Amino acid sequence: MGRTAPAHRGAQAEKKSRHEIRRLVGRNIALVFAKNSTRTRCAFEVAAHDQGAHVTYLDPTGSQLGHKESVKDTGRVLGRMFDGIEYRGFAHASVEDLARSSGVPVWNGLSDTWHPTQSLCDVFTMLEHSGKAADKISFAYVGDARNNVGNSLLVAGAMSGMDVRMVGPQSLWNSESVMASATAIARETEATILQTSDPRRGLEGVDFVYTDVWVSMGEPEKVWTERLELLNDYQVNADLMSLSGRKDTAFMHCLPAFHDRRTEIGEKIFKQTGRVSLEVTDEVFESDSSIVFDQAENRMHSIKAMLVATLED
Repeated sequence: MGRTAPAHRGAQAEKKSRHEIRRLVGRNIALVFAKNSTRTRCAFEVAAHDQGAHVTYLDPTGSQLGHKESVKDTGRVLGRMFDGIEYRGFAHASVEDLARSSGVPVWNGLSDTWHPTQSLCDVFTMLEHSGKAADKISFAYVGDARNNVGNSLLVAGAMSGMDVRMVGPQSLWNSESVMASATAIARETEATILQTSDPRRGLEGVDFVYTDVWVSMGEPEKVWTERLELLNDYQVNADLMSLSGRKDTAFMHCLPAFHDRRTEIGEKIFKQTGRVSLEVTDEVFESDSSIVFDQAENRMHSIKAMLVATLED
């Protein structure tokens, strides 16, 4: 998989030597977060600062967005002051309203439907770790695919011409509308898309196995119980990883992951369910197959490229 010298180390060296060409000097970026974040916020802030831009962070209580002022009006105000706007929140319509009203580039840091900056990073990570052209890469997304990460990864894989496998119970597959969009794209790129409830079929020969959380803490206990039972056979553990038939299959996760008890939520899960881990075991998460922290770092590199591509003169 080429893990001994991943491509991002060149970016690391350039960053550490402070020899980056600063292409966004004098630019101002608004980071509007209706939902809290670690990786998305830090990636945007560090990427912007490295390139010479200034950022203003607005947390869930830091603006009147959606409270005393509409998204449209907020967009018209921010567009007069900033060169670009990042939005992380709930309804995807809010991202579109900001884009229409602000007149400046708007980047979706996460909505209920999509998480494109994550999938941009994911494709980059697959390219650097496989050493293959995109149309030669295969990956399996395992678990609940109906969320923003599952949707974006499916579409990004289709756009890149990849061999895409969405593996999980049929009731948790991507919606028909998302699948229709991905299928239409795949016809143009010659990507292949498989939806299957059979892990053996889904993981055979793949370069990467990807998963995300099974449940959100705000969901009722009944949902937790049902979801855990439904996904029990889709936990990414050593046995599931072995279904690829390859020793070099890499593990990916957008983070945070419920792989141990060393967090408040992890301990709560254990007390409620008796499970030490959910979607991935600690054994896999901490193994040599895991590239989750290279993946996390790549949020910064890929977002930096996106900012430069959309803001550079």
